Amino acid sequence: MNRPIRWYDYITINIYFMGLTVISQTMTPLVVPLLVQQFVGVGQQATFYGTARLWSLMVALLVQALMGMLSDRSTLHWGRRRPFIFIGTLGNLVFISLIGFSAGLEGWTGYWFLFTMLILLSVTSNTAQGAVQALIPDLVPEDQRGRFSGVKALFEVPLPVIFVSFVIGRLIGAGHMWAGLIAAMGLLILTMLISMLISEKPLQETPTPLDWQPFLRLVLMTALFTLIILGVREILILIGHLLEETSSTSLLFAVMGVVGLAAMVLAVGLGVYFSVYLSVGNAGRQNSSYTWWVINRLAYLVGSTNLASFAVFFLQGRLGLVREKAAGPASQLILIVGIFILLTAVPSGWLADRFGRKLLVAISGLTAALGTLVIILAPNLAVIYIGGILVGTATGLFFTANWALGTSLVPKVEAGRYLGISNLAGAGAGAVGAYIGGPIADYFTRRMPATPEIGYVLLFAIYGMMFLLSVAALARVREKGE
Repeated sequence: MNRPIRWYDYITINIYFMGLTVISQTMTPLVVPLLVQQFVGVGQQATFYGTARLWSLMVALLVQALMGMLSDRSTLHWGRRRPFIFIGTLGNLVFISLIGFSAGLEGWTGYWFLFTMLILLSVTSNTAQGAVQALIPDLVPEDQRGRFSGVKALFEVPLPVIFVSFVIGRLIGAGHMWAGLIAAMGLLILTMLISMLISEKPLQETPTPLDWQPFLRLVLMTALFTLIILGVREILILIGHLLEETSSTSLLFAVMGVVGLAAMVLAVGLGVYFSVYLSVGNAGRQNSSYTWWVINRLAYLVGSTNLASFAVFFLQGRLGLVREKAAGPASQLILIVGIFILLTAVPSGWLADRFGRKLLVAISGLTAALGTLVIILAPNLAVIYIGGILVGTATGLFFTANWALGTSLVPKVEAGRYLGISNLAGAGAGAVGAYIGGPIADYFTRRMPATPEIGYVLLFAIYGMMFLLSVAALARVREKGE
């Protein structure tokens, strides 16, 4: 930016994050679960929802990195980032519309059409996201980036969550899915048009040749992580088949719970270990605290991400809500979590400096586990909301304290390279928790259709245990001076 910062730059540079988050919060916890349920039935809904989550997230991870690299070198007259934002938005509108039309399909035709559209939506969304997240480094002086990042957080968390809860969630909950999708697309268009007002200049100098090595390393890392998740789930399914003749519900519940938890722990541990090795080589072994920090981060996010992802299915089973009737309460629950993330994220930085980062990360894991227990045992929606408050408070503490802990563990000269692996933790959390967890819930739904909530109660209990295991991983993290 060749001129002084103006007040409206805080809006134009950051507002598109609101559009992206509104789309994400509309599709992932509300629209997609209901469509998957419609296409495959309640006995397979969690499994095939998890399948869609796995592949769309892995595609997102690669596309976002690739589009970031390509936009870095764009010499288009319109600027480096804006063309990618514009094209990505157009693609989003096309594929969201097609997802809306898929509601008129049936059976496996509907599911695989939805699956394909979700993959394509992941491509276009991350085409835009890979570009928009570079705007602050591109255009904002270093001494003002903190303020801009604060505004970015406002557009990323509370504003979109409030909009989804009070507008889109209510529309979908009333059976008006198309109205909800149109509201989401309208907001996306508005935020895109405002972002086109960014004072961005085209790249003047000839870009350096593209170094494909980091991206190819990311492809290899993502492929290996995906193979680990696929393999672990197959083992889980095989064990489930071996237990088909078991008549004891309590024994089956205990065994599948232990096996499911072990599967997620194995996927997290192996996934992080090999990802760190492929990314930083032997240096990762010499800095074992960093590896355990990534494990802590991924284990926590497996819990927090998937509690929201399966909220509709859980509320349907737990409270007897029918189909879209669960969308309103689910969006309200996500709103409560989002508000308390916002309320605790900022003061948690001061608390981490005052009482220690590891301590705060440990408290967040314990508090989230307690919140999950409240949600599982809750007799009504009001108590479930109390559990959501605990999880939201814990997650706000975690985001700030965990990131501060991670930045203290990586070499300063290679901070970007090391911290980039945290993107795998973010995407991997949804993949591990949904793809491995989905079959567990469906297994009990098919065996015990009279108690449709039992599989989701077990699944949420496993997520609660992942919070506790994230705390256990901290024992292997050594900060400087310890």
